[in-house]
Amino acid sequence: MVLLPKPALEQLSLIRNIKPTTFFSGIPLIDLSNPDSKHLLVKACEEFGFFKVVNHGVPLEFILKLESEAVKFFSLPLSEKEKAGPPNPFGYGNKSIGQNGDVGWVEYLLLTANQESISQRLSSVFGDNPEKFRRALNDYISAVKKMACEILEMMADGLKIQNRNVLSKLLKDEQSDSVFRLNHYPPCPEIQALKDHNMIGFGEHTDPQIISVLRSNNTSGLQISLNDGSWLSVPPDLSSFFINVGDSLQVMTNGLFKSVRHRVLANSMKARVSMIYFGGPPLGEKIAPLPSLMRGKESLYREFTWFEYKRSAYSSRLADNKLLLFERIPASYILPQK
Repeated sequence: MVLLPKPALEQLSLIRNIKPTTFFSGIPLIDLSNPDSKHLLVKACEEFGFFKVVNHGVPLEFILKLESEAVKFFSLPLSEKEKAGPPNPFGYGNKSIGQNGDVGWVEYLLLTANQESISQRLSSVFGDNPEKFRRALNDYISAVKKMACEILEMMADGLKIQNRNVLSKLLKDEQSDSVFRLNHYPPCPEIQALKDHNMIGFGEHTDPQIISVLRSNNTSGLQISLNDGSWLSVPPDLSSFFINVGDSLQVMTNGLFKSVRHRVLANSMKARVSMIYFGGPPLGEKIAPLPSLMRGKESLYREFTWFEYKRSAYSSRLADNKLLLFERIPASYILPQK
């Protein structure tokens, strides 16, 4: 059982100077059908590392079908679900998150975004008839990946990068190391007895990839960390998506965009189901600040491959600052040898 003191009331004074029409309950709101939104998108990435998108082009039918299939899967007896596990790292997991002792009030199914791998994993649970779930996954992932690429291209436009495909091409690459996660947070009646504490569904962390695309059912629980350290609750929206800046994108923008720290609190009465696409580069891709954004500036990070960073991230605890090991130490901080 993981407990946290209830956070103080969130302070939102830092966003008072922004037009209220660009926010949803304190969350930056981006209309993807408006080409001028690229500037708001960049601002949201700089200040929050997180935003909500509408008019995203993902058919509601794909969203609802996958949610329905996910609910069916998580409703299966534990012995049936465990046929898709244990996670290593892909597969079904329950309460344990990763290999380093992190736990939460959650069960999940972690998959690669590769269609063939999805079919193999589902066959372990559904035998020769995983077709409906597989089709729902593939339709949804394809549509969300397309949206993620469009968002990355809008980011490039907003940053005035001449090659607008410089980020999206990493997700489109056949070797892209993208993953997909279905989370189920069961109701947690014990919360009512905890009084001044919350039950953690998924502990605070940042996402290591380039970009994360999140959608959940109509149950609250997601929170993001603001610059002052307080937590802002994110109201769910059945037909919209929320976007996270990942660690890799923070590095590629040399710290201009912020990888958002976030967590999920359990709900005492209602189950929460979330679906997340994590857009990652190929394993051998070198991650470093984009030259077009440097213009004589010093890099804050040393160059590394996605494989190196992924290996480091998987060996860390959930709440660790995973980028710390890859930051460059400015010359002025290095003490002279005696």
